[in-house]
Amino acid sequence: MWYIPILVLFLVIISIRQINQYEKGIKFTFGKFTSVMEPGWRIVLPIIQSYQKVDVRVKAVDVPDQNAITRDNVSVKVNAVIYYKVSDAPKAIIEVEDFRYAISQYAQTTMRNIVGEVTLDELLSSRDKIADRIREIVDKETDAWGLKVNNVELKDVSLPAEMERTIGKQAEAEREKRAVIINSEGELAASSNMAKAAAMLSSTPGALHLRTLQSINDMSSDASNTVVYMIPVEALRALDGLVKK
Repeated sequence: MWYIPILVLFLVIISIRQINQYEKGIKFTFGKFTSVMEPGWRIVLPIIQSYQKVDVRVKAVDVPDQNAITRDNVSVKVNAVIYYKVSDAPKAIIEVEDFRYAISQYAQTTMRNIVGEVTLDELLSSRDKIADRIREIVDKETDAWGLKVNNVELKDVSLPAEMERTIGKQAEAEREKRAVIINSEGELAASSNMAKAAAMLSSTPGALHLRTLQSINDMSSDASNTVVYMIPVEALRALDGLVKK
């Protein structure tokens, strides 16, 4: 019977399984789930027992381009990335055949449905809110699969070429509109200041003469300027008064 210890040692050696720190081990005995194996060396008896490793790290799933139609009947292509992790390893193995494929397919369907509920303007201006809405729906559905969705990011929204040209023209028209408004506001402020200055000059005796002399002095400082002397209205009024006398 000297070979019995050797046989037992050999059986122990071939029964050792290593579970890494980022994994959980799901053990089955006679095909029935029995326990969750934590990281380290664990015993799995051949033939009687089996096990399956589950990676519990955060994973990124790239959701490919999805053709969708917005609520205002605009065709768009949307893609996204989903960050999730396994929160319940037994459920991820027992409740769904392939949780990686399942969450990818469900995310694609959800993204198309959500895009169909919003207008193009909302899709372009509220991407964070839409992504959060997708995350809530996918997280709620996949909770029964032992998955936890941490985040959803909309990476790109592609529009048809003619729609891009239309949006570009609209943006250019909006910029021109703002420029005209700003220019008109500046002209209104300038005319208001000029009216105040004119009122102040006309109400102060001699002020218009002093302003005229100052302007002549400024123009005469540059020899290249052609100076045209204008007679102030006040002077004409004074001469008119003398003629009447």
